Amino acid sequence: MSAPVDAPWYRPFTATGSATVLHVDLAPHADREAEALERLNPEERERWERYPYSGPRRQFVLCRAALRAVLCEQLGCRSDVLAFPTSEHGKPWATVAGAPAPISFNVSHSGRHGLIAFAPEGRLGVDVEELVPRRNLELLMDGVLAEDERREVAATAEPERLRRFLRLWTMKEALLKAHGNGLLLDATTFEVPAAVRRGEPRGKLRLPQLPEVTWEVEDIGDEQFAAALAQEVDGEPGPDQAEPR
Repeated sequence: MSAPVDAPWYRPFTATGSATVLHVDLAPHADREAEALERLNPEERERWERYPYSGPRRQFVLCRAALRAVLCEQLGCRSDVLAFPTSEHGKPWATVAGAPAPISFNVSHSGRHGLIAFAPEGRLGVDVEELVPRRNLELLMDGVLAEDERREVAATAEPERLRRFLRLWTMKEALLKAHGNGLLLDATTFEVPAAVRRGEPRGKLRLPQLPEVTWEVEDIGDEQFAAALAQEVDGEPGPDQAEPR
């Protein structure tokens, strides 16, 4: 198993259902970045070198090294036998010595914040968006929100409008990432459950592209960022939950 990190830049953030979520500190830190780079394999280092800007380069190395350390601990394996092949739609999964590993995971980062979610089984997705002003918010809303969601967010006064939009955006992104085919799905074709839009922390829904599967989406944001976790679950949505449109 790989050696533990002496002063980790990641910490437990929350746990819900079978999933655990870690927060990764992505603030500039030369020593941490150097240690993280040492923990990547040659292919990952080549990928790190291809990033043209320091921000994305830092986000990748700190998140990937943290992911390696955490999964090695969970799986009881060495880092050199842990690999991350990707599906045809680009979603990574874990293998140990070439065999599929019994763990699900997802990673997201924005600004100085990264989140790593993992669970022993089932599809899951996580998304984080730093709470900073966004250009062309109306265009973003049109590209992400369904009709009722757009109307509700547009009726909200600033500065709460941005937070309300990012709350919905991260929920939808987490769902699309959990689905595993997110780039081919249209986020405007489904709605976050009405009860969740009114403030409930979590709710269940089904996506029109996979109507036989129930997902639970949960708001896990804090004062610095909006964030959401989506997991595949048993059961059916309740009467106040979203169904395929």
